[in-house]
Amino acid sequence: MPNPKIVILGTGGTIAGEAAESTQGVGYRAGQISVQGLIAAVPDLPRIAAGRTGAVLDAVQLAQVDSKDMDWGVWRTLLKATAQALDDADIQALVITHGTDTLEETAWLLQAVLQPGKPVVLTCAMRPATSLQADGPQNLRDAVAVAAGGQGGVWVAAAGEVHAARQVLKVHPYRLNAMHSYEGGPCAYVEEGRVRWVAAPSAACSAWAQADLLDLLSCDELPWVELLQSGAAQGARAVNALVGAGVQGLVVAGTGNATVHHELQQALLRAREQGVMVWCATRCLEGQTVGQGEPVAGDAGEAGLMDEIKAQLCRAADPQMLDCVLLPPSKARVAMMLELLRSS
Repeated sequence: MPNPKIVILGTGGTIAGEAAESTQGVGYRAGQISVQGLIAAVPDLPRIAAGRTGAVLDAVQLAQVDSKDMDWGVWRTLLKATAQALDDADIQALVITHGTDTLEETAWLLQAVLQPGKPVVLTCAMRPATSLQADGPQNLRDAVAVAAGGQGGVWVAAAGEVHAARQVLKVHPYRLNAMHSYEGGPCAYVEEGRVRWVAAPSAACSAWAQADLLDLLSCDELPWVELLQSGAAQGARAVNALVGAGVQGLVVAGTGNATVHHELQQALLRAREQGVMVWCATRCLEGQTVGQGEPVAGDAGEAGLMDEIKAQLCRAADPQMLDCVLLPPSKARVAMMLELLRSS
């Protein structure tokens, strides 16, 4: 009987980046080194992968993209490859190398749609592979350790910490420990190749039905959703322009407790009357909004994404108030694109 496999999917990012000088931590080119090259930089990676089950490593290069340029084409390829791997009885777990800039959105997409019962571990780096401070090799080693541990779900392993897909955010543009979980903190720490869990993973919902997943993968593009931010001296022009251009959804990063400048709010209410989906979140990095209406319960038997969205969506009784989603704005935008796709 063949040994189980841990498959590493490469998508590019800083972890695969190269710079002209070893002292260069910015201005490098992301997505230059192959996933096989990343594996070769960690000599004991096969031993870490073997763990208790004797798993062997395999690798597939899916893309070589700077994650600031992540698009639906790469996401679709990644979703398809991940779904196929989850269905393969010989594959124990997946590790995905990814850039930090949009990692939080990709992690949320994979968790919301696939709800994997196997480990799917994203990892990254804040320094290119050529840097004196290269953090990619250690992060990859930690990610494989998490994958070998067998805990199902989508995780992010970086700087010795393990974050859940829903909570993880990039909070710093340069430091090595740029990834952070708001409120509860990391779910686990990786120490000398051992994973120490400190928080119980959230209960998983059901994955998308196969027919819905196939519909998603057949789409040429996702619905058009834009992210706006409320602040001082805010006006209505951006909303009016987007509605006039045919935008399908708007997510607003509100101030404080998801409050919105009165001029912007009136424009958003008008947009909603014209059929544009509008959600409000908070631009605060910690916590979530309070007292913004009644949560909308998901119906039994619905797919995981709908359960997640409806459990996090508060609908205000006052028609002059905006619906508030209890997700960070970046993830609320992804959730809305998928929600629009499902309801179309």
